[in-house]
Amino acid sequence: MLNFDPWNQMLHQYVNPQGRVDYRTWQQESRHQLDDWLKSITTIAPQSLPDRDHQLAFWMNLYNALVIQQVLAQYPIASIQRPILGVPNWIAFFWFFWHPVCGLGDRRYSLNDIEHRVLRPLGEPRIHFALVCAAIGCPLLRNQAYFPETVQAQLEADADRFINNPEKVRYDAVSQTLYCSKIFKWYRQDFLAVADSIPKYIQPYRASPDPFPDPLSVKYLDYDWGLNQRMSS
Repeated sequence: MLNFDPWNQMLHQYVNPQGRVDYRTWQQESRHQLDDWLKSITTIAPQSLPDRDHQLAFWMNLYNALVIQQVLAQYPIASIQRPILGVPNWIAFFWFFWHPVCGLGDRRYSLNDIEHRVLRPLGEPRIHFALVCAAIGCPLLRNQAYFPETVQAQLEADADRFINNPEKVRYDAVSQTLYCSKIFKWYRQDFLAVADSIPKYIQPYRASPDPFPDPLSVKYLDYDWGLNQRMSS
């Protein structure tokens, strides 16, 4: 049986409304509680999940929790791109995403497996506003768990928050340039599966009702890999 309540409680406690995580306090107080919850949730057989909303909630919660678990195991760090004992940043980065971090049944999964082989094939581009790899450039981490009965509304709210955050998406009317997070570049094909272009995907979420002009230049913002942390209270 899915029980996201312990994860939900930890998110409420250690993540603020701006999506910043109090890793230090979480590490000191509840690291083992997170480990225990992950052990319990990974006893679920993915094939037993009854529908797409259950799959989305399960895998997105699992992904975000595994990211937190990895950071807590190594904290304090400034970034998931941190060098370790002289190991180059790119190797540390590769290791973070590609090494197996959990087992479900007889299969081991990396973060990369969960994102690219499980979630993306579900055909829901809004997952890219919900999966958080502990970087400032990522979407803001929601301080509540995803639940099957509310996941569609949560994803819609995540998309709205991301697109109306000027650090992620902003439009310069003078130069007629749309500046976007590189998430829209990296996962372009997912967004184009449901919209004719990146601007047309973004337009319905904009606070401004004015349509983008034609022609429109699209440029991508630098991605901040700094850790999405906040200071302990």
